[in-house]
Amino acid sequence: MKPLASYIRSIPDFPKQGILFYDITTLLRDKAAFKKAIDGLARMAKGKKIDYVVSVESRGFIFGAALAYKLGAGFIPVRKKGKLPAETISADYALEYGTDSLYMHKDAMKPGTKILIVDDLLATGGTAAAVCSMANQLKSKITGIIFLIELCDLSGRKKLKDYPVYSLIRY
Repeated sequence: MKPLASYIRSIPDFPKQGILFYDITTLLRDKAAFKKAIDGLARMAKGKKIDYVVSVESRGFIFGAALAYKLGAGFIPVRKKGKLPAETISADYALEYGTDSLYMHKDAMKPGTKILIVDDLLATGGTAAAVCSMANQLKSKITGIIFLIELCDLSGRKKLKDYPVYSLIRY
């Protein structure tokens, strides 16, 4: 099988001029590549004994939900404003091309819950740092943060220096 990175297509100037977008739909449509990606993410989570996988919409849900199933863990969605029906907590974050806010149900986890944060892409680290902030508000234990793709030149790991960070594909 080809390396996983070869299944990801690069789209220049999307969603804004100067941004190189890594399109994972080409990986997702190939059943062997998708399986290899989930298996690879699961190997990075081996031995972590987690209660929940926490993932950010929307592309993070694809990998987070599949990984939660494979690990026998629950799944906690982190969403944009107005998407969760019960009481929420939130955190603001900066993207490489703007700012936004993320929300999680206030009762998503109990103190001491062991979680694994999973997302498709680590760029500047702002999204994952916002999820860490909310998880810390709820006094959970972050056992690791896993990404399908890491854009190394953007130094996103610096914002996540207090946690183990893993990525399957590095650019």
